[in-house]
Amino acid sequence: MVSKKLYSPLAILRTKMKIKLLLILLLSASLFAGKITVAVAANVSYAIDDLKKEFHALYPNTKVNIILGGTGKLVAQIKHKAPYDILMGANMMYPKSLYKSGEAITRPLVYAQGALAYLSQTEMDFSKGITLLSDKNIKKIAVANPKTAPYGQASIEALKSAGIYEKIKHKIVYGESISQTLTYAMRATDIGLIAKSALFSPKLTHLKKEKNWIELDPKLYTPIDQGVVLLKHGEKNAEASAFYAFILSKKAKIIFEKFGYSVP
Repeated sequence: MVSKKLYSPLAILRTKMKIKLLLILLLSASLFAGKITVAVAANVSYAIDDLKKEFHALYPNTKVNIILGGTGKLVAQIKHKAPYDILMGANMMYPKSLYKSGEAITRPLVYAQGALAYLSQTEMDFSKGITLLSDKNIKKIAVANPKTAPYGQASIEALKSAGIYEKIKHKIVYGESISQTLTYAMRATDIGLIAKSALFSPKLTHLKKEKNWIELDPKLYTPIDQGVVLLKHGEKNAEASAFYAFILSKKAKIIFEKFGYSVP
């Protein structure tokens, strides 16, 4: 026989309260255990693990999925409806284009300023400056593709500003991203123009400043302002907004400086 107590008003009220409390707990858990996808310019690949670690300390239950690539390619994917919540670009041009088209919901802000550097496996006489690239012993030069990588655009601008582009353009081997350009500089070419941030990778600590690498004269190219935007896909994602705010925070700036960037 079923007990009549189960159907008493008090029992029904308690059951409803338990169900309501369970729903609240489930909803709360979902709010703080979500997932975000961030499209990240390849040059930030060396700093992104530290950034994720610091963000995870603040939001331990949020899964951050990172998609690395040349900014131009990432933007093309966004325009083809890739489900990215945030873009951390390698310049301001691409984020501005997304904001103008309505695919980004925040105005682009500078989160870091990048720099170019020369890198070679063998020791070089960097006292010659950029004219070193004209040396007959340098047969191949790694440069990021200027059509898809802002660091490639800056590299070509520097070569033209120095008046040596026409002389050495036959030596250039293009990488599809600045990270691929680093690989070429280390394995397939005599020297490369890379993101300075790459030099802070543990894999490159054995290379010596002024012997294997040196920063390129910043007067030769337009400052590389790197822009971040919150995308339309992440508009209603509170955790995406939290990551966006974190990238502009003091804690993130300390990490960017650690990896050779200047910060606003």
